[in-house]
Amino acid sequence: MENKSIDMGLQLNKKTMIALTLVLLAVLAFIGVLTQTMPRGEYEVAVQNGHEVIVDGTYTLLEDYKMPVWKILLSPILCFASSQAATGITIILMIVLIGGSFLILDKCGILKYIMATLIKKFSHKKYTLMTVVIFVCMLLSSTAGILEESITLVPIAVAVSLALGWDSLVGLGLSLVSIAWGFTAATFNPFNVVTVQKLAGLEVFSGLWLRLIVFAGVYLILFVFLYTYAKRIEKNPTKSIVYESDKSLREKYSLSDADAVLGDKNIQKGTKAFVICMLIDVGFIILDFILNTGGLLSLPAMAVLFTSGGLLAGYFTGLKGKKLALSFLQGAKSIAPAIPLIIFVVAISYVLSEGKIMHTILFELNNIMQDLSPSVAILLLFVVIAVLEFFIGSGTAKAFLIMPLIAPLSDLVGITRQSVVTTFCMADGFTNLLYPTSGIMIIAIGLIGVSYGKWIKWSWKLFVGEFIFSAAIMLLMVAINYN
Repeated sequence: MENKSIDMGLQLNKKTMIALTLVLLAVLAFIGVLTQTMPRGEYEVAVQNGHEVIVDGTYTLLEDYKMPVWKILLSPILCFASSQAATGITIILMIVLIGGSFLILDKCGILKYIMATLIKKFSHKKYTLMTVVIFVCMLLSSTAGILEESITLVPIAVAVSLALGWDSLVGLGLSLVSIAWGFTAATFNPFNVVTVQKLAGLEVFSGLWLRLIVFAGVYLILFVFLYTYAKRIEKNPTKSIVYESDKSLREKYSLSDADAVLGDKNIQKGTKAFVICMLIDVGFIILDFILNTGGLLSLPAMAVLFTSGGLLAGYFTGLKGKKLALSFLQGAKSIAPAIPLIIFVVAISYVLSEGKIMHTILFELNNIMQDLSPSVAILLLFVVIAVLEFFIGSGTAKAFLIMPLIAPLSDLVGITRQSVVTTFCMADGFTNLLYPTSGIMIIAIGLIGVSYGKWIKWSWKLFVGEFIFSAAIMLLMVAINYN
C-alpha cells in the first residue's frame, strides 16, 4: 500500500510557506509603523460575561505613550505572554496532532478507502455530491460555528475532488470555503449571532427569517461558482491555475489499487474506528452549541478524537508500537513549518493591542457615522468590520470590541440593531479567508501548494459576488426597517 516515492501525510509546499512568511512579516512591519505614527488612545473597559467591553464616551488620548520599537521586534516571542497566546497555542497543538494522525491515515490506506468508497457511490452523481457537501459544510458552521476544525477536511476533500476529475481548488471550495461561508450566512452561530445579539440587547435567535434568506443566497452563489468552475476544469484540466502543482497530488492520491483497498478487512476496521471517533466529535459540536460554550468542548475534542481515530486506524491495520509512534512523529514534523506562520499571526494581534491604536480607529468611526444616512452608515459598518478582520480574526473578540459602541450609535442614525447583527455576521464571515492573517487559510493553501496570489486570483469573483449580495441585503434591511 505504501509508496515511498511519494510523500505521505500533510505536506506543506515550501515555496508557499516562505512567501506567506514574508507577507506576514510585511504586515507585522506595517502594523508596527502604525503604532508609531497614529494617535494612541483608549476607552475605559468593563467586564461583561467574562469579556471586556468598551464604555462609550470614555475615550482619552495617550499623548505620552508609544509602543517601544524593541517590543515590536520581539513580538513573536512576547506574544506568548499575552492574552492572544492561548489561541495561538491551541491552534499549534491542533495542527501538530492532526499532522501526525493524517500521516497514519494515509500510510495505512484509510484515506484511500474513504476516497474509493465515495468515488464508487458518486462517480456518476458527482454534482449531487457537490450540492450536498456544500450544504452540509455551510450548515455546520452556520449553526454550530465550526471553522478551525475544518482543516481536517481539506486533504480528504482535495483527494476526492482530484479523483472526480476536478482540481485541488474545488476540493478547497467544498471544505474550507463552504464552512467559512457558513459564517457569512450565520443562523444560530454561537460566536456571531448569539454573542452579537446579546451585546445588542436583542432576543437570542430573533430575526431568523431574514438570516435564512441570506443562507440560501450565499449557498446559491457559492454553488454556482464551484459548479461552473468544476465544469470548466473537467472539460479542460489545463485551464486550472494549479494544474502543474496538482500533478504530484494526483499521483499521491491515485486509486489504481482501489479494489484491493476496498477488499481489505483490516482497512475496513480501521476506517470504522476513525469514522466512529469523528461521529463522537460531531456530538461534541452539537453539545458545544446547546451549552453555548464557544468551542471549549469541540476544539479540544476534535484534536483528541482525530488523534485517537488515527492511532486506532493504524493499530487495526497493523501499524503498532514503535512504528505507529514514529509515523505519528513524522506526520507532526511534516506540518511543523506552519507553526511560524501561526506565531506571526499572533504577534500581529499582540502589536495591535500593545500599540493602543484600535480604540482610536473606533473613536473616529464613531464620529463619522453620526453624520451619515442609514444606507451609507450600514455599508460603512460592513467595510469597517471587514477591515477589522485583518487585525482581529475572532468574531467574538470583534463583537465585544465594537458592539458596545455600534449598538447605541445605530439607534441614532436610524439602523435597527437586528440589521447591525446581520451586517456583522456577513462582514465577519465574508473575510474569514480573505487576508494572509487568517491562520487556517494560509495552512490550507499551503497544503495544496497554492500561493496567496493564486488563491486571490481564483477566489476574487466569489468575494465580489458575496459583497454585492451582502450590500443588497443591507440596503433591504434599511428599507424595511428590519427588526
